[in-house]
Amino acid sequence: MRVPLSWLAEHVDLEPGARGVDVAAALVRVGLEEEGLHTAGITGPLVVGRVLDLAEEAQKNGKTINWCHVDVGPEHNGPEGNRGIVCGAHNFVEGDLVVVALPGAVLPGDFAIAARKTYGHVSDGMICSSKELGLGTDHDGIIVLSQFLPGVEVTPGQDALALLGLAEETVEVNVTPDRGYCFSIRGVAREYAHGTRRPVAEVLRDPVAVDVPLPSGPGYPVRLADDAPLRGAVGCDRFVARVVRGVDPTRPSPRFVADRLRQAGMRSISLAVDVTNYVMLATGQPLHAYDLDTLQGELVVRRARAGEELTTLDGVRRTLHPEDLLITDEVPGDPSTSRVLSIAGVMGGASTEVSATTTTVLLEAAHFAAVGVARSARRHRVPSEAAKRNERGTDPTICAQAAELAVRLLVEHGGGTPDPGATDVGGPAARTAITMDAGFPERVVGVRYDAGQVVAALTEIGCEVAVEGTSLTVLPPPWRPDLVGRVHLVEEVARLSGYDEIPSVLPPAPAGTGLTPAQRARRSLARALADDGFVEVLSYPFVAPGVHDAQRIPDGDARRDALRLANPLSEQQPLLRTSLLDSLVEPVRRNVSRGLRDLAVFEVGSVTRPRPGTGPAEVLGVEGRPSEEELDRLRAAVPPQPLHVAGVLTGTRRRPGVVGDSFARTAEPAGWADAIDAARTVAASVGVPVAVEAAERAPWHPGRCARITTRQGHTVGYAGELHPGAVAALELPARAAAFELDLDVLLDQVGASPQVDSLSGYPAATQDVALVVDAAVPAASVEAALRSGAGLLLEDVHLFDVYTGAQVGEGRKSLAYALRFRARDRTLTAEEASGARDAAVAEAVSRTGAVQRA
Repeated sequence: MRVPLSWLAEHVDLEPGARGVDVAAALVRVGLEEEGLHTAGITGPLVVGRVLDLAEEAQKNGKTINWCHVDVGPEHNGPEGNRGIVCGAHNFVEGDLVVVALPGAVLPGDFAIAARKTYGHVSDGMICSSKELGLGTDHDGIIVLSQFLPGVEVTPGQDALALLGLAEETVEVNVTPDRGYCFSIRGVAREYAHGTRRPVAEVLRDPVAVDVPLPSGPGYPVRLADDAPLRGAVGCDRFVARVVRGVDPTRPSPRFVADRLRQAGMRSISLAVDVTNYVMLATGQPLHAYDLDTLQGELVVRRARAGEELTTLDGVRRTLHPEDLLITDEVPGDPSTSRVLSIAGVMGGASTEVSATTTTVLLEAAHFAAVGVARSARRHRVPSEAAKRNERGTDPTICAQAAELAVRLLVEHGGGTPDPGATDVGGPAARTAITMDAGFPERVVGVRYDAGQVVAALTEIGCEVAVEGTSLTVLPPPWRPDLVGRVHLVEEVARLSGYDEIPSVLPPAPAGTGLTPAQRARRSLARALADDGFVEVLSYPFVAPGVHDAQRIPDGDARRDALRLANPLSEQQPLLRTSLLDSLVEPVRRNVSRGLRDLAVFEVGSVTRPRPGTGPAEVLGVEGRPSEEELDRLRAAVPPQPLHVAGVLTGTRRRPGVVGDSFARTAEPAGWADAIDAARTVAASVGVPVAVEAAERAPWHPGRCARITTRQGHTVGYAGELHPGAVAALELPARAAAFELDLDVLLDQVGASPQVDSLSGYPAATQDVALVVDAAVPAASVEAALRSGAGLLLEDVHLFDVYTGAQVGEGRKSLAYALRFRARDRTLTAEEASGARDAAVAEAVSRTGAVQRA
């Protein structure tokens, strides 16, 4: 909302010397957010000039220009007592007073004025039109002040910025949804009074404090026929209509109305339309003007019917929804003649629009249900100024006063005559009182407010307060539909008493045990992956339906059962991911497309796995707290959302390194082994031993995929190289590798924090052993057997070589392990180490059919 200071000063006493920044500070003090301070955007000298003479000169391009000498005052004239200016307009004559932008001035649009040679002359300034100064859209002729400001005496050299109101400051504030009354000068003036800590009754001049004459007869017929209220509230509970006849359609809007509309960010259109906008900005009550001669019968306020359409004022043909509240007209007694005139509270229709030939105007000032207006405005994407106010709730008690203000302006400036009759049907609903203990604000805010302060603050904002002991019965003012509970009243007490009076107290940290084991584990795994060269990313959990096809996930796989959003941010991505890889490939693809092909990224996040047979959660009302049964149904409808960690590797994993004067190694591309190592790193970081075995699972390569399991046999996830078909469909580099683990399964295995044992000071004994097994036997199975058979002396087992070839036979492989033994209380003998090795080998032979290689 933009508020010109001069307009604000008409309705509230500004503090002496108050400027825009002071007004904004006062409004911020009571909770309104400052958006900015504005002027017309003109800097530099803009003065009044008198045309001394002008000579028409025809140009070769067919254009005729005027070479003028203009008196711009002694302070600004050149040595010859004037300035020569070239002007292309022809709507002025010698002796006219005009507006001149002198060199150094900057007009709206960053249009700098300078002396320059044009059409054979040096033009020392510019004679301005309304459009060039941002005062309107007229660019056909320049401003002649005797016509623009009739009756105003001006002299050459006078400051035109102040004369035209272009130097005035406008304060812009952001109006939150609960403060709709501040979408008006009336509301902002009240808040300014609060912000300066002065009684409203002493400094405020309410724009709706006008006498509405009693009608001498019936007005234009109006019928409220809303037969389908939303949430039990009728769409329109009050409708005021006034008629003004004999309006001169050629009369322009008065200068102060056009100026204030411009300063508020609206354009001047015509007298009737400008009057309705002006009154709306002043009072907060939207109005609509109809050309009465285009109406065919009584006005009927009703819901839309199937198939009805309306061409609105913006020229768009709109198909109406049964929830839309409409203003229609029909011949009395003949419903078949019903015609849609406007979407109530949102936008009018083109068929009854006030035009350049309108002489009889019907003014509408009505109170509409906020929810219905909000839904219609969003349904049809019409964020009109009227809708902004109606959807936040307007004051139902000022409809007649707002209509009276508009009638007076049309009579005064349009020469019209009001009908003696008036229409006022319906009436505002009874306001609901709120009961509150006088000590409640203190308990909520933590600041001492005595009962007198509470009553005074609530009375100051317009509430009616009845006191009975320590109990207060508060009736909110009609312009504050947001005050519906005790906490809302507490906020009013706090902000009027001053937010700056509320101390900033740092609450003491409660005693506790710090992070949970699961939280510590999450941090540890993220740190371990980062230390291993991975970069953490966050991707949106929304995916396209085709992502599972691209990953070659088979039909019937649970990962295809994705939850579809009712209101997705993008229609192209309406599903919630069932796997982190669904969304993680998007940042990988984006980076690769921008030339970064060597990637190692990971993400920790939730996936959504809907339960079979569960539908969407029911939508509960807001009338009260849900019952336990309703909460149980809501919880049952929420799908499981396990926590996963996933990573993708592409390109080069290890670049060539330099040692001394030579390369230490060649570049190593990222592969399936790196993905498996990353999965092992995750498990090791949280202290959970895992086993790795060959597996097949989309989207991984069937021959280069590993299943990661715990010692208890629970599947944690998969790792390996992605399938070439999936890589191509996902537009990833060839041989891309990935892993994904279910952290919920992994973290369930995290027990108490491991205790550090004392280190042995005795030397280790290392024994190597090579075992030949069938090629299908997993190395993890052989390692598990060695660990089991070696006993307590075994400290570590490490696979350091895998060999296949003629020496071990077809379909066989040789696995070479390094076994490290150590005792805590002595140095092991060679016999003890060899005995432990032999026991380990025997167990491997028994379990896996291994043969020790000589």
